[in-house]
Amino acid sequence: MEEKDLFSMADRLKELKDNKKNLDAQSKQLGAEIEELELSLSDAMATAEVDKFSRNGNTFYLTSRLFASPNAGMKDDMISALRKNGYGELVTETVNANTLASFCKELMAENGDVLPEWLAGTINTFEKTSVGIRKN
Repeated sequence: MEEKDLFSMADRLKELKDNKKNLDAQSKQLGAEIEELELSLSDAMATAEVDKFSRNGNTFYLTSRLFASPNAGMKDDMISALRKNGYGELVTETVNANTLASFCKELMAENGDVLPEWLAGTINTFEKTSVGIRKN
């Protein structure tokens, strides 16, 4: 492979990553604008006592969705209350993927780049190589 091919690929990678960063920023901005406009439109529809209407081939309608999470510092109490009142099936144990990857990396570093026998059959590990870019 010629050096110019290497530089050409590096330039294209940098361009794509920059474009993605710009699109991500635009997406966040659009998301905030959408959220604000949805709130204004839903308020206007409620004030006008309209639960749906059609416009330019689209139906706009009011909908709601409930979100729930434990209060700060109350997760253990919430889990205990669910179990105590017969709703323990809602509770699941999870391990954060990044935490698990870091833990496996440490174990493998201590164990000759392999997982210990007691864990080897339960976890799939793989490495992904990528090209990092940073400003000089």
